[in-house]
Amino acid sequence: MKSYYIISAGILVLSMLPFFIIYEKRKTSPREITLIATFTALAVASRAAFYLIPQVKPIAAVVIVAAVCLGADRGFFIGAFSAFVSNFLFGQGYWTPFQMAALGMVGLVAGLLFSYLKPKRIILSVSGFLLVTVIYGLIVDLSTVFAALGNNITLAGVLSIYAAGVPFNIIFGLTTAIFLFIFGEMFIRKTDRIITKYGIIKRAA
Repeated sequence: MKSYYIISAGILVLSMLPFFIIYEKRKTSPREITLIATFTALAVASRAAFYLIPQVKPIAAVVIVAAVCLGADRGFFIGAFSAFVSNFLFGQGYWTPFQMAALGMVGLVAGLLFSYLKPKRIILSVSGFLLVTVIYGLIVDLSTVFAALGNNITLAGVLSIYAAGVPFNIIFGLTTAIFLFIFGEMFIRKTDRIITKYGIIKRAA
């Protein structure tokens, strides 16, 4: 029991460390902070709005859009912090740092990926599906491995837990893909317009 609480605390620290290092080295304008806070609030609200439907949550889609518009580092922070804040509604626990790391990594990889790719509808949808089912699923299911198996971790046990999590990860991934397909491009265009109009930040990873 104690071992995975220690691991969870370590993941929490490592999840937030890049943000503090990056933001310590650069000046952050009030407008940028406001935009980051707005995206975080929107991500939290998008998860809360579908409270009664398990795994059908557009929070990852919002994080990916934020990462595309604001860059990988901000995408990481928005993902990690929105997971932390939204769990005040869904319940905090040893799984929270894993969700923070997972959603943060989704934002980070999306930001890096779309610094090279154009955020077209199909590309957004496919990328969102893969990022959620693979990256988010692998990291979050790891918390179940530690909780369920404790010190008796075996390959068979790990594989069975990951296999059990596949349907849930696919549903989450499909939800993300659908929301990105319908709203992604429009949301990105409007956000980019605001960023350009007010000179908030440069769109860079």
